[in-house]
Amino acid sequence: MLKLLEKLIACPSITPEDAGCQAILTQELKKINFHCESLPFGPVKNLWARLGSEKPLFVFAGHTDVVPPGPLKEWVHPPFAFTLQKDLVFGRGTADMKGAIAAMVVACREFLEKQKKIKGSLAFLITSDEEGPDNVDGTQKVIDVLNARKEKIDYCIVGEPSGKHTVGDEIKMGRRGSLSGLLKIIGKQGHVAYPQHAKNPLALAIPFLQRLQETSWDQGNSFFPPTSFQFVSLRSDTQALNVIPSHLNINFNFRYSPEITAEKIQAKVIALLQQCTLDYEIKWIHSAIPFLTPPGTLTCLVTKIIEKTQGFTPKLTTDGGTSDARFIAPTGAQVLELGLCRESIHQTNEHTTIKDLETLKTLYREILFSLF
Repeated sequence: MLKLLEKLIACPSITPEDAGCQAILTQELKKINFHCESLPFGPVKNLWARLGSEKPLFVFAGHTDVVPPGPLKEWVHPPFAFTLQKDLVFGRGTADMKGAIAAMVVACREFLEKQKKIKGSLAFLITSDEEGPDNVDGTQKVIDVLNARKEKIDYCIVGEPSGKHTVGDEIKMGRRGSLSGLLKIIGKQGHVAYPQHAKNPLALAIPFLQRLQETSWDQGNSFFPPTSFQFVSLRSDTQALNVIPSHLNINFNFRYSPEITAEKIQAKVIALLQQCTLDYEIKWIHSAIPFLTPPGTLTCLVTKIIEKTQGFTPKLTTDGGTSDARFIAPTGAQVLELGLCRESIHQTNEHTTIKDLETLKTLYREILFSLF
């Protein structure tokens, strides 16, 4: 597992680049008799690897792309060099999520060494387009291909880093929706000494910003917390201290529960803008809808395995950012996110531990034994 992870970390696969990761995985999966297909779309590489043709179809899903490393001088070890320091493994992607992919592959190999025949099928869905801003040529396109071929996923584990303190203490059974607004408040430029001849968009926007911040959007439900709202940026600069700006750019984001729709959120925001009599332009980016895998076969199975091997009951949550599970869940598949700890993801000196890698591999392997 560590040797495979070392090869993957050495690939500088900054999104949407795969940088050779999927070729390495294809080589490993062919050794255990998976049929591997490359499904590229645009600049994005995708891998669909399947073993068997019967139902049920169980899929391990993940991504080989990583976020940029940031300032190299802040890394204790080179980001694209596997570095082992006692129990710690350093490198970009160790936790998010090349470590989980290595655990998946080795778990499958160990399972198939003992379980020569299975009643069902195993598959891997790997993309290089999860960390990017668009996510249009990755998992979403692969699902379109599978739907056209009537290959239906029954169960899926996405290897996103889900652990809070230790592997398995939290499992994502769903995610909130994500809606962003790019708003421009339009005023009139003028001299600060003659404000009567100008229209200051900053001053005009204050009542609107306050109402937006104070609005209660919904109360959530038993699975989802209430919809949250956050300002992302406010920008208005004329590069001079004596000039009233002509406009104010405001970017904001909603992480919303199924108790409200993106359309209702948009309508409420527009109503607030109109109540404050503002001149404005707005663009919406709807990047994810909420999804939920209600407690069922996969949830119960994974919970029991964690209780047996780890000695605690995992918490089922829906918080955090978006993931490619949002493209898989609408097919009707039971989807859970179970991966390494998330403490160091997207940070300099990203790392995981050998112990956590071994634990995750064991959980993945036992899930296969239990399901098949």
